[in-house]
Amino acid sequence: MRFVFEKIRILVLVLLVCVCTVPALAQGCAMCNANARSTPKEGQQALNRAVLVLLIPPVGFMLVGVGLAFRYGKKRDREQD
Repeated sequence: MRFVFEKIRILVLVLLVCVCTVPALAQGCAMCNANARSTPKEGQQALNRAVLVLLIPPVGFMLVGVGLAFRYGKKRDREQD
């Protein structure tokens, strides 16, 4: 029974986060959007690639941080037993 409540709690949390991020989708800069659309197809592809390249370091740091946190938590739990 506790497992079901845990799953429901996680689902509600995920839905809440999704609902809270919807307004952020409308914050695209109109001038930036118009500028990017006016570039040739190759330029648009380069912009998309640049965004992905700039996204890799923060995601990598977050993954390392979360991995270290879980590792520390498991180590701490083993020491308490």
